[in-house]
Amino acid sequence: MKINDLTQKAISLLKELIETQSFSSEEEQTAQLIEQWFTSHHIPFQRTKNNVWTTNQHFDKNKPTLLLNSHHDTVKPNSAYTNDPFKAIVEDGKLYGLGSNDAGGCLVSLIATFTYFYTFKDLKYNLVIVASAEEESSGANGLNSMLPIIPPIDVAIVGEPTLMNLTIAEKGLVVFDAVVEGTPSHAAHPNTDNAIYNTIEVLKWFQEFQFEKTSQALGDVKMTVTQIKAGSQHNVVPAHVDLVIDVRVNDAYSNEEIAQILQEKSPCTKITPRSLRLNSSAISPEHDLVKAGLAIGRSTYGSPTLSDQAVLSCQSLKLGPGDSTRSHSANEFIYLSEIEEGIELYIKLLNKCILENQ
Repeated sequence: MKINDLTQKAISLLKELIETQSFSSEEEQTAQLIEQWFTSHHIPFQRTKNNVWTTNQHFDKNKPTLLLNSHHDTVKPNSAYTNDPFKAIVEDGKLYGLGSNDAGGCLVSLIATFTYFYTFKDLKYNLVIVASAEEESSGANGLNSMLPIIPPIDVAIVGEPTLMNLTIAEKGLVVFDAVVEGTPSHAAHPNTDNAIYNTIEVLKWFQEFQFEKTSQALGDVKMTVTQIKAGSQHNVVPAHVDLVIDVRVNDAYSNEEIAQILQEKSPCTKITPRSLRLNSSAISPEHDLVKAGLAIGRSTYGSPTLSDQAVLSCQSLKLGPGDSTRSHSANEFIYLSEIEEGIELYIKLLNKCILENQ
């Protein structure tokens, strides 16, 4: 199939996806639209809950496998929208609508790219595509649930908006719940162990603490106190203050190491990670995918934002059309030209990496 034809069909699919509600864990109808794409292109597929996946026609278990992945769930639209978030509107070369940029443009571009290569013989890599659910909520029924089901993966391209530049590393995430304790009392009486006052020094510690190891691609670990809660009425000094700490982890640390450091060093009474599974991600600058991307004029960078890369144990590259700064914004949009370029560049990249004659 010609690339131009695939591109126009991909844009039509994206318009349908925009106009079909698909909040995390509510992606049944968008999964059906993706099924219809594969059916119309005579590609057998499988569906596990709201994840739709398939492999290339000439899959060979003796070859390494490249995963193509992006998600079809969305966040809920924010109150600042002036457009209908569920209406695909094209104006001045922009396609507006919820999920257009994050990550519908990436998803349909990868689906079109997979379809282009589906019937190719003698590829260096097998191809597996997963249109996944529950990415926005890091849910239990997303890409992580598919890893025991799909063939073993050696390397992955995760479609997220990167302006088609190569994200060769991505920070992981650990969220901590922390407690600062004190002595509860009536507000009218002296109290030298007020939990709220005790929190002042604790907050200062979090503000000033620096993890020792930095990363060439991702810089320093970034730790931020994002929530604080204490007290129930005006005349009672509370027994404790609850904090939430957001830690963005570079590839110099494992999530387990971060948890150990904070549990040993932080001045909190208690500090507990909610989960340690959202790890940092990276791919070697010497990997063929990175070399191919550089050869077609793309640049590399490290990303502070989280994606489904976090659930993969293999090397992975985040790459896709669109701009991350538009994600979750009001009147979200993607340029049609970005989708056209995205499909063209995905195909150029894979031409350099997976064709036997390259």
